[in-house]
Amino acid sequence: MATTRTTFTLEESLAEQARRLGINISAAAREGVAAAVRDALAESDRAAYERNPEKPDSFWLDAEAWADE
Repeated sequence: MATTRTTFTLEESLAEQARRLGINISAAAREGVAAAVRDALAESDRAAYERNPEKPDSFWLDAEAWADE
């Protein structure tokens, strides 16, 4: 996987606590950004579904009936 460098600011006291606790700040930042992206994608998907909800489709009702045979 290709990576890119980026910089961000962090409160000094938080950075010091992370270092004291042995937290890998880069890994924690990657995990935090990945979680934020997952959350934003889920919210976007949900909003799209709410704008265009599924409607009943007789084809799928018939297909479900085939499974019972």
